[in-house]
Amino acid sequence: MKKILYIPKIKIHNANALSSPYTIGFPAMTAWGGGVHAIERKLHTAGYPGLTFKNIGVACHHINLQTYKGTGDYVSSLIINLNPLKKNGEKSSFIEEARCHLTVSLIIEYECPNLDDTDKFINIVENIVHGNFKLAGGDILNFNKIEIIQIEDKASGQKFLQRLMPSYCLVDRRDLMIKSMEEGRDAIDALLDHLKVTQTSKIEDTGEVTWSSHRKDKGWIVPISIGYQGITDICNTQDQRDRDTPHRFAESVVSLGQFIMPYRFTNIEEILWQYNVDLDKNLYMYQQIK
Repeated sequence: MKKILYIPKIKIHNANALSSPYTIGFPAMTAWGGGVHAIERKLHTAGYPGLTFKNIGVACHHINLQTYKGTGDYVSSLIINLNPLKKNGEKSSFIEEARCHLTVSLIIEYECPNLDDTDKFINIVENIVHGNFKLAGGDILNFNKIEIIQIEDKASGQKFLQRLMPSYCLVDRRDLMIKSMEEGRDAIDALLDHLKVTQTSKIEDTGEVTWSSHRKDKGWIVPISIGYQGITDICNTQDQRDRDTPHRFAESVVSLGQFIMPYRFTNIEEILWQYNVDLDKNLYMYQQIK
């Protein structure tokens, strides 16, 4: 039996759409995992020290990427917030930030011994999320009533998945990259191989030319950031914020994901992600539990 903390229809304003140093779109899995971990830590100090958030799932109901593409433009431009002008009237320097407005539901599998008063627990979670709390770098505007749901069997799991409609759940498709890399491509070529759109033309018997476009695989395949890989040893560095915690530099790990509607899943485990650490390979990544 699985115990699920369900936070539905979270409306987020100005979430971070720069999911890695070179991808813009849906926020990284690490962003959602970091927010869930922050809730877990706040609950520890609120009287639930034995609480553990095991796995998380994200269902996207709506997303509005803040970009603009004018008539005749080849690429889109970011819609950014303009900083105040300098005293001499010139624009101040700034770093462009990719933003998005979106609505998501969080599915959090948890374990908590002696959790008898669920109403009190839900009320504390609501106060945490309603407070000065950001998710994926964005401001939480509102959300629907939080629920505790018990998944006892496959049937109850499918019934819960139907409640997520209409939405798209993000799942891991690193298998596509692995297959391409086994065929001899490097990582970036394997990634682009599944993202590029191929245009083809055909001359009909009438002499008319028709065009069609397709991708290598069917479905809504996207690049996603799923974690980090350490590029330095674990040590203390000069001027680090926390002197008691070892530090290391890391770079983003980008893979492929796919957005799939919930009714296509047969088991709730198919949408859940779990944090995994592989110190032998210096990897700190989210991966699917199934």
